[in-house]
Amino acid sequence: MDESPTFVRISTAAAMTIKIFPGQFNRGEKLGCLNLLIHYEDGCKANCSYCGLSHSRDLQAKDPSEDTFIRVDWPLVGIDEIIYRAKRHAPHLQRVCVSMITHEDSFEDMLTIMREFRDKTDLAISGLIAPTMMLDKETAVQIKEAGADMIGVAIDAATPEIFDEMRGSGVMGPHNWEHYWQVLDWCVDVFGKGMVGIHIIVGLGETEEEMVSVIQHAQNKGAKTHLFSFFPEGGSAMDGWLQPSYGRYRRIQLARYVINEGLGDMSLMKFDSEGQLIDFGININPIVNEGFAFMTSGCAGSDGMVACNRPYGNERASNPIRNFAFIPEKSDIKTIWSQIFDYIE
Repeated sequence: MDESPTFVRISTAAAMTIKIFPGQFNRGEKLGCLNLLIHYEDGCKANCSYCGLSHSRDLQAKDPSEDTFIRVDWPLVGIDEIIYRAKRHAPHLQRVCVSMITHEDSFEDMLTIMREFRDKTDLAISGLIAPTMMLDKETAVQIKEAGADMIGVAIDAATPEIFDEMRGSGVMGPHNWEHYWQVLDWCVDVFGKGMVGIHIIVGLGETEEEMVSVIQHAQNKGAKTHLFSFFPEGGSAMDGWLQPSYGRYRRIQLARYVINEGLGDMSLMKFDSEGQLIDFGININPIVNEGFAFMTSGCAGSDGMVACNRPYGNERASNPIRNFAFIPEKSDIKTIWSQIFDYIE
């Protein structure tokens, strides 16, 4: 049976990078991180309403082996083949990220896969963990011992109410807001401040003020924020939801950058009666013009830039870019300026 830890699913971008799929990226982009997803025939046991891996996702009689995640194919590939192809075809890669799912075997299998990459490659290793499967601080220690130097915690929702509605009791799911933050604290203790990140999705029903608040909360704990824009996953419970506007997303990107880079904090920012961000508390002109705030946020590579740049992880290639996998060009910056203070949803 082709399951983890011998096999994993890899993103379409990763499959292109190691020459499993043909194709090339726009504007000379290069993927910096291999994104691997643990896989079992019986799937993820969680039920998150926005996720393509949700246990209750309506597959409409489709073969589960042809299922998609983040709207694209994630082919099933053997670990040995991935390592061989990465060395042969993608010497520019800097990092590999092993993503758990909510399954009783996923923690131990993640450790096994990390050890394979630790022993057979020079890639830095990240883990995108499923906190529900981690019951004590020792599990964070085990991840570090397996070779990981950075950890991601996919909290996703900005408030405990939205988290519970979309990931916990509201969908008969197993996840718990308080436990996720407890696991984050364990990871910061083990890996150090700045070596842990939270995944947060803009557009699950939160206000901008609530989103900035959770970014600041994570920063205060020693964790950076890796920002995503909601994009409806076909067949999920939220496949009819709209994406957040570009204006809303740009403002949150900018606030995240200001907070994570230590240029300011939420106490300096101002919000209107609807919770929309109207004042960043500092001069944003040089920050916007350099463009880094609007690039993909994620685990860094050896050069200090984000390695996990996930080209088109938040939109189709035919849509305007939300997370830039490269430094935005002058024409991009001009468009960004037109979006930042657009408050039309």
